[in-house]
Amino acid sequence: MSEAQAAAAPEAACPVALSALPANFQKHVDPKAPVPLRMMGAKALVPMGPKEMATALFMLTFDADAGVRETAMKSAAGLPDRILSVALRDETIDPPVLDYYADLFAAKDEYLEMLVLNASTPDVAVQRITVRATERILEIVAQNQLRMLRHPDIVRALANNPATRPSTVDNVCDFCVRSGLALEDQPAFRAARRRIHGGSAQDEELAKKVAAQQQTAEANAEAALEQMGATDPDGAEEGPVAPGSAEEQEQKKLSIAQQIMKLGVAKKIEWANKKGNREVRSILLRDPNKLVQLAVMQSPRITDGEIAKVAVSRTAPQEVLQYIYNHRQLMKNYQIKLNLINNPKTPVGVSMRFLSSLRMAEVKAVAKNKNVPQGLANAAKKLLEKKGGLDG
Repeated sequence: MSEAQAAAAPEAACPVALSALPANFQKHVDPKAPVPLRMMGAKALVPMGPKEMATALFMLTFDADAGVRETAMKSAAGLPDRILSVALRDETIDPPVLDYYADLFAAKDEYLEMLVLNASTPDVAVQRITVRATERILEIVAQNQLRMLRHPDIVRALANNPATRPSTVDNVCDFCVRSGLALEDQPAFRAARRRIHGGSAQDEELAKKVAAQQQTAEANAEAALEQMGATDPDGAEEGPVAPGSAEEQEQKKLSIAQQIMKLGVAKKIEWANKKGNREVRSILLRDPNKLVQLAVMQSPRITDGEIAKVAVSRTAPQEVLQYIYNHRQLMKNYQIKLNLINNPKTPVGVSMRFLSSLRMAEVKAVAKNKNVPQGLANAAKKLLEKKGGLDG
């Protein structure tokens, strides 16, 4: 997408909506606005924040006017570090924008590092980065197990990059074998399978047979899940249960869970992140593998209501809670924030950071909550005393 877009034709459609920018900046990228206004945006003359500046310049590379397009490209390539170092780390920025800058700064490791560490950077962009990356960037890519299982071509790019350490290739391929990811076209993967299942030719044949059986079992399970409607669009989040159907719904959920249990980690991640509906996600959120749970949290289909339930869950692993409270966009949701603060598993320092943004009624409830850490309850009481809202 980015390579084609670099020479964007006037009729090319920008994949980012105008609403991605605040209303007062939209006139500088709106195709209907006068060229001088758009040129101001393309020259980076409009005072914007880092995220907005990077986004606006990207959008203007699709402008109908060739002069505006070319100016925007030059401005984007020349953005100062103080803007890029913030924008490229921002997880709320639109993924196509990060995809564009991944190609624009393909030779600058300091920016590629920010991009591969940003959860919002598209997997395909990370794959392209991995193809030509230096050892430093490759080591960072190799640490993101969820991304590799979600997009196996990243593993292929890593294994085929001469700059990758042999030990890193071995570790990644060993992980793939254990996770049920099949990469038969990769010699490093086949070598990993021999290491794990045995080294003789006979063992290799047996390992291939076992892998084939597993793939058949997974294919059958996936077919059964599709037949049971596990890929259907989500219904109402809290809809009423039809009379006499509660038992049938419970049996259906049990059947879906039984089929999911037949899937390896890699396939579970695929269903958690892309294929599964709310029912599947609710089952996979209880999976013992934390990577599977994180894949559910990063699903484009998951709703704020589902995340709010996870935020208050005492069984959610720390990695999942950390994903929520480090995600600025999610923490703008009041219910998610409130649930997280009232979850005793949330670190006290994190809860205190958001405490002052609660309404006084909720602060009072936290002060009286016997389940939250004492330090948080005391902080809530002090906040109430300061505001004059503490009952005697």
